This record gives sequence, C-alpha cells and structure tokens, in this order.
Amino acid sequence: MVLEFVSRASVVEAGEVGQPLALVLHGGGGPRTVAPLVGHLGKGRRVLASTHPGWEGTALPESLTSVAQLAADYLELLAEEPRDGGVTVVGSSIGGWIALEMAVQAAKDARFERLIGSVIVIDSVGVEVAGEPIADFFSLSPRQLAELAWHDADRGYLDPAGFSVEQRAVLAGNAHAMKAIAGSGMADPTLLGRLSAVSVPTLVVWGASDRVVTPSYGRALATAVPGAEFAEVEQAGHLPHLEQPAATFAVIERFLGATR
Repeated sequence: MVLEFVSRASVVEAGEVGQPLALVLHGGGGPRTVAPLVGHLGKGRRVLASTHPGWEGTALPESLTSVAQLAADYLELLAEEPRDGGVTVVGSSIGGWIALEMAVQAAKDARFERLIGSVIVIDSVGVEVAGEPIADFFSLSPRQLAELAWHDADRGYLDPAGFSVEQRAVLAGNAHAMKAIAGSGMADPTLLGRLSAVSVPTLVVWGASDRVVTPSYGRALATAVPGAEFAEVEQAGHLPHLEQPAATFAVIERFLGATR
C-alpha cells in the first residue's frame, strides 16, 4: 500500500499489519540504503518506509524547497492515520535531519505532539557544529565519497562505468532533489539551537569512521537534544546499518526495549 500527501512525501508499508512501529526515512542514496533497517524493524512489526519526492525518478514539486517543508508533510501524513501511541521516526543522514525537524515541529504543535514516540537518527546531517564541517558532498567523486563515507572504502565504492543509462538518471535525479531540498551546505544554521524543544526519547547512532560528519559532530548533535543517548558503532562509516548491521541493530533494539 502506498500513502501520499500533496504529491510530496510518500511511504510504503512493510512488515506486519496493525499500528506502525516506525517510519524509516532514507538519506541521499535513496531507499535502498535503508532497506536493511526496514527489513529488520519489519520482523513481526509494521514499518512505514519513505521515498522522498524527487528520489528514484519521482516528481519533485517546485514548491518543495526545504527540509522543514518535507518534515511537515510527513507529520501530516502520519496524522492521517489514527493510532494509540507515537511511532519511532528513524532517519539516516538527510533522513535524520528530517526526523529531527519533525520532532521539533511536533513538540510545538498540539496537532502533532502525540504522533512521535521516539526518534533514532543515524549519522545525521542538518546542524552546524563549530570546527566540524560537513563534507562537500556535491564536489566529491564516487571514489572520494566512498573514502569519506565508509570504513571499508573498497566495499562502498560503486564504479559509475558499470551503471546503466537508467541508473545514471536516477542517481542524477536523487542528487538534484537533495540539493534542492537540503541545500549545498546540507544544514540549517538554526536547527542546533532548536533541538532543545525535542521532548521524546532520542537515540543518536554514529559510525566511528564517518568522515562525512564525524563522531564529534554527532556528539554535539546529541548534546543539543535533551536526554539523548549517543552510541558509536566501530568499524563503520556513514551507513553503519550497512557496514555493521548486527552491532547497529543491537543498539537500536536496546533503545526500543527501553522506550516501549
């Protein structure tokens, strides 16, 4: 089943029936980069998995120009479905930024305050931290990106020469959508200060080898969220759920067990 709101945000349902446990928000690489998360969380539970507008060949409305707008759309989408309690919003990279923005907006709007039960962000971008710049994603070659984003760069490197015309078009569309929504700097200078409004349990997971956004950046982000837990995954970069899934899922399950 596919749910849509204003032809922007959309999700597909995975796992079991019933009230959803989580909404999983992907990063710049698209839905495939969070497929292991969706698969794990969907074992015996219902999960909603996103495809942001403009990714995977979908339309990018000209009116959608910020993460804040997209976060509001996801909140509106969640509000369409009655539920007994809040869902866990799980976001990787840009998805983490969206998740944090959703939590800030929900804390300040009575319509949404019960929609989110907890937040899990994985190597999120979105904030500005002094002395910890975000890597300039849009200037990097595929090999350079692999060197920064993966503990094992050879595992993460995908040679563009092997891509089909269709795959190249999808990747170009993903990059265009990411720049249009997140901006070239991949951050909102106001977000770090606004994170004090987050009122739900929050887990910040970080790959120890991430050089797109370093663990020090992640700790600063976690410190800005009241009561947030920070967990570092060894021998993993920007996508620890791909490089070290068992360790990443163990951290997530301990958090879920403590908050539900």
